Amino acid sequence: MTLLDVKTAIDNAQEFQPAAVTESAEPWKDLKPLPSALPEAPTMPDSLIPPVLAPWLCDICDRTQIPLDFVAAPAIAALSSVIGRTVGIYPKQHDDWLCVPNLWCAVIGRPGVLKSPALAEALKPLRRLAFQAEENHKVAARGAEAAAVVVQAQIDAAKLDARSAAKSSDGQAKLTEAENDLAQLAEKLDGLTVHEKRYIVNDGTVEKLGELLNQNPRGLLLVRDELVGLLRSLEKQGHENDRAFYLESWAGVGAFTYDRIGRGTLHIPALTLSIVGGMTPGKLKSYVNGALSGGIDDDGLLQRFQLLVWPEISAKWENVDRYPDTAAKNTAFEVYRLLDELSPESLGAESTEDEIPGLRFAPDAQELFNEFRESLERRIRGGDGTTPAFESHMSKYRSLMPSLALIFHLVNVVGGQEQGPVGLQSTRLAAKWCDYLEHHARKLYATELYPELTTAHLLASKIRAGAITDEMHVRDIYRPQWSGLTVPEVVWDGFRMLEDCNMVRFNRKDTPGRPADVIQLHPSLKGTAA
Repeated sequence: MTLLDVKTAIDNAQEFQPAAVTESAEPWKDLKPLPSALPEAPTMPDSLIPPVLAPWLCDICDRTQIPLDFVAAPAIAALSSVIGRTVGIYPKQHDDWLCVPNLWCAVIGRPGVLKSPALAEALKPLRRLAFQAEENHKVAARGAEAAAVVVQAQIDAAKLDARSAAKSSDGQAKLTEAENDLAQLAEKLDGLTVHEKRYIVNDGTVEKLGELLNQNPRGLLLVRDELVGLLRSLEKQGHENDRAFYLESWAGVGAFTYDRIGRGTLHIPALTLSIVGGMTPGKLKSYVNGALSGGIDDDGLLQRFQLLVWPEISAKWENVDRYPDTAAKNTAFEVYRLLDELSPESLGAESTEDEIPGLRFAPDAQELFNEFRESLERRIRGGDGTTPAFESHMSKYRSLMPSLALIFHLVNVVGGQEQGPVGLQSTRLAAKWCDYLEHHARKLYATELYPELTTAHLLASKIRAGAITDEMHVRDIYRPQWSGLTVPEVVWDGFRMLEDCNMVRFNRKDTPGRPADVIQLHPSLKGTAA
């Protein structure tokens, strides 16, 4: 029985009523296993990977024995950061709504499952680009430094001319000429400043990120090995504006302005920041609970991690020791290099003076997106409001699907396929990615989607710990205000599942006051405390 089957059975069941009889003499049935607290998320099939990248990514997974999800999702996020604001996509046929393919990625797994090595492998194409950019910058900086020495000497000479002209009674014309020369030389000196082209940042204040974005208006990729640390840092007092910076950087189409005493004003006309990193389930759990409780974390920041993968880790392992597939790696790396050199003009993108160039869907691809969007909107708008965090996450798929379609289209273009509007093949692949990612999102929001199952596991853990004992009154369970077990209705929902698994049953016993509902534990669970 799946989690959805369990939820449906519970929703369709009649209201639970504890038996108003004396203790049952019926023999206990065998215990049934309690369904897992987290729904299983499917492991990514290689059919979801663009063919030009699949040999490289599959080779990594085979040699390291890690799920394909761990490298594929960050590799796609890296592609999105390379494309950045170069070109976007208009999801509608005529409307001016534009999506920039700026994606945030989170790889979730317990410690020791090789998340960090997977991230390192997936980001190697960007690091190669970054290394070449650094070398180019060194050469350009040496040339600029030499030229600056000459211009500075010219400025010094122009200053001497200006002083001489200022002392002369008839030197107004020369003074004006010297002023013009100084202004031109100062502008020339500023123009000799050479900024290194950046692709990846790992840390830094938002003010420094703003400066780097001004030097790299296409966009940057922020890489953090532990993402929850970044998210927690944004909760600190005085960092409210930092949180707004990250929230607005996700869309990739806006601007941002910082006003700081002592630092002055910093305008960031192109705010496009991709994020990729890892998370462990333990640290993530407390953050998700905060996002679900309506606190500071309930602002949509977590939901912006659209490329969120949390695959099951196979118990199977074998020692694979062979050389990497160099040809596959070089072919994939070339895709990143060509995307880095891509120009919107070569794609035939629609462009205006002040806007980001954009492509549109081909007619058949447009029809598929319209169907996807209609289904998505009906699900979101037709929800019963009991799962607001999950619905908020799904609402981000409005931009995720066209963004992925554009990325896959551009990968095909630099791989040698015909240019033009975003086609049906890329759009279908994007829709499959959305379906795959939804399963992983359900795992993240399991507490909200399957509350009775979460409660059942909390109760089971209390039974195993000896905190819930045989013949205990039910009211004595929610009175202590244990985390997650404070509401009577919630506690009863959890007990329903335990009863279905033959772990407990109930009796109603007379007391001096009102009758009390007491718990009977399965004989095998009595005295299980360590």
